[in-house]
Amino acid sequence: MTSAPKMLPTLPDVPLRPGQRVYFASDFHLGAPSVAASQERERRIVRWLDMAAQDAAAIYLVGDIFDFWFEYRHAIPRGFIRLQGKLAELTDRGIPITFFTGNHDMWMFGYFTEELGIPVLRHPVSLNIGPHRFHLGHGDGLGPKDYTYKFLKRVFASPVAQWLFARLHPNFGIGIANAWSQRSRISNTGKDDQYFGDDEWLLVYCRELEKRIHHDYYVFGHRHLPLDVPVGPGSRYVNLGEWVNYCTYAVYDGQQLALEHFTG
Repeated sequence: MTSAPKMLPTLPDVPLRPGQRVYFASDFHLGAPSVAASQERERRIVRWLDMAAQDAAAIYLVGDIFDFWFEYRHAIPRGFIRLQGKLAELTDRGIPITFFTGNHDMWMFGYFTEELGIPVLRHPVSLNIGPHRFHLGHGDGLGPKDYTYKFLKRVFASPVAQWLFARLHPNFGIGIANAWSQRSRISNTGKDDQYFGDDEWLLVYCRELEKRIHHDYYVFGHRHLPLDVPVGPGSRYVNLGEWVNYCTYAVYDGQQLALEHFTG
């Protein structure tokens, strides 16, 4: 006897009116590799948000928006004010925006929800957008292998680790984290352009999930490589790439999902 498919976390469905579209982006890595480069990229992202807002039914920011983020009870990392101001403007205009945490900004808590009205999600979810079924998430820790990172993620996500880090003064704690982030692959290796074909971990994850529950589109970040790959009949895996090198995003118009490059 075949077991029933495991239920997945869901988001509210997104109906589309004529002319509306839905936008997806990830891996802005604001803060890396330098303040000047980050601010230039932040301005470009704000211009992209202005463009998207013209016809957006919803916007999904799918993790690693910041190269590091930790919310103390009464302090947040300095900077990124252009992005925060633009997000506040768009949510005040009634455009729904959803954040997914990534491996670089998993220590987001209540600030964006309380101040900007943006829900923050920590796990992949499924939802209907228009007539299609989507599965969204950052993508870190999914699929086979990567056992060291999966262990570290459990440690970093533990309430004990978060409580201990919060005991550090922000000048010290955020300073340590910013120094650590400068060792990340986005800061040091340039384009992450090696494609592993059928061994892509996220592709393996998508194909395993597709055997149990059909989705038209699987949308992830984390991988840093823009990808649009068949999962199975009528199903595709789209990776959003990143904004240090590619400035890519995905847009859905009610009929298909397409990867685009923002020139700004």
